[in-house]
Amino acid sequence: MHSEPPCSKLNCFFCTMNEPEPSVRRAKLSHCFKEMPLRDDQEHVLVLSGLWNISMAQPDDPEFPALGIFECMAKLIHRGITDQNWLLRGQNIYIPYYAAHVIGSYTMDNPQFAEKAVKSGVVLPLMELLRGKMSWVEQRVAVRALGHLASHEKTFEAVVVHEVEIISLAMEIVSNCLEVVYKEFVGIKARKRPKYHCDLLTRGVGELELQSRKAEEWASQLQCWSLYLLNCFASKERGLTLICNTEFLNNLCGMWGGLVNLTSPAGIGLLRTLCSSKTGRKNVANSRQVMESLCNVSRSSDDWQNMAIDCLLLLLKDPETRYGVIDIAASSLVDLVELRSLGESKMVGETISQTLLQDYYKIKFGFLKLKNQEAEKALEELWELRVENIKRDKLMSEQDMKERQVLVGKLKKQGNQKFWTGKIEKACKIYSKALELCPLNFRKERIVLYSNRAQCYLLLKNPAAAISDTTRALCLSGTVSPHSKSLWRRSQAYDMKGLAKESLMDCLMFINSRIKSEHTKRVRIPYYAARMINKQMSATWLFANAKSKLCIKKEKTVDEYESKGEYQLQEMMDAKNMGFPDMPTILEDPKAEKRWKKR
Repeated sequence: MHSEPPCSKLNCFFCTMNEPEPSVRRAKLSHCFKEMPLRDDQEHVLVLSGLWNISMAQPDDPEFPALGIFECMAKLIHRGITDQNWLLRGQNIYIPYYAAHVIGSYTMDNPQFAEKAVKSGVVLPLMELLRGKMSWVEQRVAVRALGHLASHEKTFEAVVVHEVEIISLAMEIVSNCLEVVYKEFVGIKARKRPKYHCDLLTRGVGELELQSRKAEEWASQLQCWSLYLLNCFASKERGLTLICNTEFLNNLCGMWGGLVNLTSPAGIGLLRTLCSSKTGRKNVANSRQVMESLCNVSRSSDDWQNMAIDCLLLLLKDPETRYGVIDIAASSLVDLVELRSLGESKMVGETISQTLLQDYYKIKFGFLKLKNQEAEKALEELWELRVENIKRDKLMSEQDMKERQVLVGKLKKQGNQKFWTGKIEKACKIYSKALELCPLNFRKERIVLYSNRAQCYLLLKNPAAAISDTTRALCLSGTVSPHSKSLWRRSQAYDMKGLAKESLMDCLMFINSRIKSEHTKRVRIPYYAARMINKQMSATWLFANAKSKLCIKKEKTVDEYESKGEYQLQEMMDAKNMGFPDMPTILEDPKAEKRWKKR
């Protein structure tokens, strides 16, 4: 056997990693971290890629942080930003990306590492990447790292030094990043895409389809991590006057979390944080668009439904915002008062009822008049449902209950007959009469009556009333086994109102409930549901708005999207073809991926 020839390179990182003596190994590694930013070595990118893998796999290992890895990463980022010739030499273009990623991975959940990173001077280089000195790819890992630093109590102060600029940049990224990624990568021909972006996205082994899919994922992460960074400031009531920009608030409800970013607050999560402060509540309540969006999400199958309800309840509990919010949200919240539990939250409907009715006597006895008569009518209906009807049912004998049940059954049949003969309005009135007579504890009968009346409203082109009735039916059926027909009918109603996201979530839940049902295990997904999903998936595609804007602005140049002082990376990459060594595909956040699969 022939032994491998000894490595001829001084301070070789890979040879150092194989050093058997721990003390010698640590000394050599410390020296490597000091020398790396000062030397030109074509293996730097391989070293950085290896360090990133280690930081992702062993984020709590104190060895590298103790030996100066943060100072090394900070200097490498700084050199990439200030030395253009070095950046374009060999494969150095990849180094700032990996350096920022290493910082973010070590500081994610470890406050001690975050303190070391701050003392090592990582904030200023990360700020340069956040300003867009390279591209959106580097912005993504920079905002991730800054978000982790801002999340720890002791390192927040180092980030808050740049409060105004960070908040302004994060808001700009949140608002424009999807358009930028589509404009500069997804929406252009494959041959024009920056090769180093393609290599980073797919680790050098991906085809065009994988590139586009990963770009969509990364764009979502860029937006989500920017929202997370803003949430760190908002939770400490810093920069609220900047964040509470009316146009920015109006856009937040439409910002989803990410499929891989399970810890992202999403747009509604940031609104929930803002509603915890007086300044935030005032600004959120003053935006009718935000209020209507919260109402829509609160009556949907969205993962953030609970968060939207929390926002509305916080606004209702504040005397300064209460009555303005009641005027807008009362009709929507009344539909939720029979919701028993939602996720970990219990007695949700009871909490909503108590909050809405806490001073109803002022309205009932004429001391207070609401601006919106529909809201006043909704509160009156709630009072009758939660107070008067409960008293009525308690006084009813068992015999009366049985008679009432028979009567309700007859009315339901009459309504069905009118419906099938095309007399929709008469059927609707009969269902309404049956609901008035039906005791509250006859939940199954009320579910069917609400759902049937909702179908009438759909045919009468009244989607708002259909959403109200289907929501009530779904609250009665519960979140564990929701009434599938009501899910489908609410999906249709939201589609009629042009609310694609809410329609999509209900349609997905409808299909899920059919798959889980014992009676429909072998039934295929209905064609009409598949068609609805295709329609709403297209409407809610991450880059749908960006693509639309690009079509409108197609005559404008790429220069609109370039920041002052930014490297012309596209031109540089066109002038110089840079490759990336073949590497296996590696998940960037294996923990999040595992959580998502489990979910």
